[in-house]
Amino acid sequence: MHFRSLLLSVYLLAAGNTYAQVDGNTAAYRNTGSNKYFRVHYDNDFFTNSDYYYSQGISLELAHPGIGKFLLAKLLIQPTGNDMVYGLALNDFGYTPTSISSNEILYGDRPFSAVLYLKTFAIATDTSRNRRISSSLSTGIIGPAAGGKQMQTGIHRWLKNIIPLGWQHQVQNDVVLNYQVNYDQQVWAFRNLILLNAGAELQAGTLKDKLSAGFNLMLGKLNSPYKGTRQARTFKKHFNCHLYVAPQISLVGYDASLQGGIFNKTSPYTIAAKDISRVTFQANAGIVLNIGKLHLEYCQSYLSKEFRTGNFHRWAGLKIGLLF
Repeated sequence: MHFRSLLLSVYLLAAGNTYAQVDGNTAAYRNTGSNKYFRVHYDNDFFTNSDYYYSQGISLELAHPGIGKFLLAKLLIQPTGNDMVYGLALNDFGYTPTSISSNEILYGDRPFSAVLYLKTFAIATDTSRNRRISSSLSTGIIGPAAGGKQMQTGIHRWLKNIIPLGWQHQVQNDVVLNYQVNYDQQVWAFRNLILLNAGAELQAGTLKDKLSAGFNLMLGKLNSPYKGTRQARTFKKHFNCHLYVAPQISLVGYDASLQGGIFNKTSPYTIAAKDISRVTFQANAGIVLNIGKLHLEYCQSYLSKEFRTGNFHRWAGLKIGLLF
């Protein structure tokens, strides 16, 4: 398929969906081994028997060398001599309080919020030093224009579940402009069976200001994320499968989904800055399979409370991709 036709298909498909995911597509343990692929990721806390906070979502992701020619891609980190992957991901996040059966504001609970943005990303792999630098620029909107109310209402009607109430109190429309940088370094490896990585992440902008650090451990028949994409043709012919666990600690400066947008202060209810949890812990665990050109993943995530009166939260996700 011609690159421009494929890109157009991604946008048309994305326009028909109003879901979300917690964004982590450039993580080393989610490596495909290719610089050309299409992936869909669907999250839902229903998989972990809950229905609050990060409720559900979808991400549509396209990687192709041609994206490196885009104007926004020129703003990303591109070290000379590194193996590069360029991509776009359309994400739409949806959050709710612990109850969606009340038409009143639930003070002390999480506010309703939805975020829709296009993420332009680049992954630079230094195969000689076993390290990866990922950078991304997210542009979009937070608020009713992201379609969170319509998405959740439509899904609940389809499932013949309770119609959610309270979305009129959601965080109001504001701009999303965020820059993110991730660094991954191989710490220790045993053949193609065990891989231990250390990593750090910085997010800055109107959506989130956050600094994170952690590690991830991969076990199985590995497709090392530090081999780059030059061997993608051989990877496509093989079966790879690994388990991973990835704990992470974050220092949180600002979160618009909790505190409202930077510029628009008309949101009917938000979490005060003094009540934000400045240190959070998140753990991701899952299984990844690469079967020929097919990429599959199942993951579960745990997140400690994000504000003083909040609770911890769990959700699960499914990812399916096709290398081409």
